[in-house]
Amino acid sequence: MKKLILFLLFFGLLIQGFGQNERGMLRQGNKLYEDEKFNEAEIEYRKALEKAQTSVKGNYNLGNALYKQEKFDEAVNSLSNANAMIKETDTQLKAKALHNLGNALLKADKLPESIEAYKQSLRLNPGDNDTRYNLAYAMQKLQQQQQQQQSQNNQDNKDKNDDKNQQQNQKDQQQDDQQDQDQQQQKPQISKQDAERMLQALKNDEQKTLDKVNRQKVKATNAKVEKDW
Repeated sequence: MKKLILFLLFFGLLIQGFGQNERGMLRQGNKLYEDEKFNEAEIEYRKALEKAQTSVKGNYNLGNALYKQEKFDEAVNSLSNANAMIKETDTQLKAKALHNLGNALLKADKLPESIEAYKQSLRLNPGDNDTRYNLAYAMQKLQQQQQQQQSQNNQDNKDKNDDKNQQQNQKDQQQDDQQDQDQQQQKPQISKQDAERMLQALKNDEQKTLDKVNRQKVKATNAKVEKDW
C-alpha cells in the first residue's frame, strides 16, 4: 500500500514538473520578447509547445514573436492555431488574436483574408479603433491593387492589339510591295504560236529584201557600158 501511495505521489510530482516547465518556458519567452530578443523568445515558445501543442498562449505568443521577425507566413499559421483554440466566450482574447492575425495577413499581402480577420475582430470588439483603422487601410490597399491590375490588363490588351495591328500593317505593306514588284517585272506575254508567226514574218521580210538586192545586182551587170568621148 505504501508503494502505491509513493508511486502516485511521484507521478503527480512528475506531471506538475512538466507543467512548470511549460509555464517556465512561456515566462522566459515573454521576458525575452519584452527585451526585443524575438528570435530567442521564439525558441522558448517552441519549447513550450513541444510540451503542450494545444497551448493557446504558446501559439499566440509564438505568432507575435514570428511577426516581429517578419516571418509573416509562419506568424499567420501560429495565430490561426491560437484563434482556433480560443473559446468563443473569451471574446477579448479572440478579438486580439484576430487583430494580430489580420496584421500578419496584411504583411503577407493576403489582403482579402486580412480584411476578413479585421471584420471578425470588430464584431467581437466594435470599439477597437486600431482594428477599424487597419481594416480601412487594408480595404484601400486592396482597391488600389485591383485598379492597378485592371490598368495593367488594359495596357496588356492595348499592347496586344497594337502588336496585332502592326503585324497586319506589315503584312499589308509586304503584299503591296510584292504587287509593285510584280508589276515592274511583268512583260507582255505572247503565245508560242504568235511567237513563231512573228519569227516567220521576219524571215519572209529578210528573204524579200535579199531577193530584191540580188535582182539589182544582176541588172547592173547586164547594163551596156558606154564610152565617154
